[in-house]
Formats: sequence, structure tokens, C-alpha cells
Amino acid sequence: MLRKWDALPAFMKCDEVREYYQMLEKKKLSLALKRAFDVAAAALLLFLLAVPMAVIAVMIKLDSPGPVFYRQKRVTAYGRKFKIHKFRTMAAHADKAGTAVTLAKDSRITKAGARLRNKRLDEIPQLFDVLKGDMSFVGTRPEVPEYVKKYTKEMRATLLLPAGITSEASIRYKDEAGLLGEAEEADRIYVEKVLPGKMRYNLESIRKFSLLEEAATILRTMLAVAGKKEEENR
Repeated sequence: MLRKWDALPAFMKCDEVREYYQMLEKKKLSLALKRAFDVAAAALLLFLLAVPMAVIAVMIKLDSPGPVFYRQKRVTAYGRKFKIHKFRTMAAHADKAGTAVTLAKDSRITKAGARLRNKRLDEIPQLFDVLKGDMSFVGTRPEVPEYVKKYTKEMRATLLLPAGITSEASIRYKDEAGLLGEAEEADRIYVEKVLPGKMRYNLESIRKFSLLEEAATILRTMLAVAGKKEEENR
């Protein structure tokens, strides 16, 4: 639920954020229904996907040493930190051996990981984060704290809502690793060029927020993933 303005953390209390807050304040019923959908859908999907998740877990363990899940500190609503759940797609401790973003032809990605990433199956465990309330099905993708510190005042408005599994920005930047290429200064390029572009879509999504628009985003995500799979099979 949307907090009262006075209850927001100090770093979010600025005119740039207030503009978006006032838009969302008029849509409290939709926000409540959004949370109800998240809980119901996440619980149902975790039940239906229990067996496929077990198969993926075995595949990961057989492919490379290390844990099944990858847990990394991310930022969600109101700047709160949490540890995201993802199936591990890189070698163990890969985050300590390179940039925080994934590059094209990243050598840290495992064989099983590459297959999971192509179909976005690595993100299935985020259903646990949705059920817990750390995430939503649709919302700004959760960034690491180091990148959140680089947010402009307007970008902080994206923290009015929980982070999401997918978003319009995720669809538009589905080939983000390709955009970064093999740049030696990937972190700088991400913060200066990629992040601002993604944030324009994220902020626009807040302006247009509605349950119908969120349903459309979920549908576009499924079509985008299916389209990418079709291109790979050609």
C-alpha cells in the first residue's frame, strides 16, 4: 500500500517525487487490487511450477558447482533493501569477479544459465519475493544499492512502488547485455546511458498506471520472450 507522504524516507520527500505520489494517491483501490492479484497469482504459480523448478534446480547442480539460487542485495519500495531470489546462471561468486551488469558473451554465465536466461526462467524464484511483498509482477526492475545511489530525484519516484519482475523497460531493453557489449567500463555506461533510458519508461509507467495497463505489460512480456525464442529457433 502507498504510505502517507509524511511517512516516506527523507531522500524521497522532494517536489520531483511528489508529482508522481499525487498521481498514485488517486489510485489506492487499484494498488490494493494489484497486491491482491500478486499474492493470488504468485501462490498459484509456485504450486503449478513446483516440479519444473525442481528439475531446473537439478540441472543447475549438475552443470556447475555452487548453490541453486543466486541471492543478491537489491532495492525495492521506499529504498528498502532485500535479497532477490533467482536461479543461479553464473559461476559461483561471479559478482565478485566482474561488473554488476551482465555483458554480451559474459564468460561467467554457465551453459545451463545461458538456456535459463534466454527464456527468463531464471526469474521464476522471484515469485517468492512477490509473495513476501518485496516485489510485484509489474514494476521497475530492482537495482543494486550502488546504482540506486546514482538516481536523480525524479528517478526516486520509482521507489514509491515495489520492484517488479517485468516492466515496459524490461521489454524494451531485453537485449541489455548486447547494448553494453564487452565494454571495459560497463558500470559507467550502464549508469550514464542505459539506466536513464530505462527510467524514462519506468516513470511513464507510473503516470499511466492502471490494472489494465499492467495486464498488457505482462502479455507483452510473454510475447517478447516467445518472440526471442522463435528467433533463436530459426
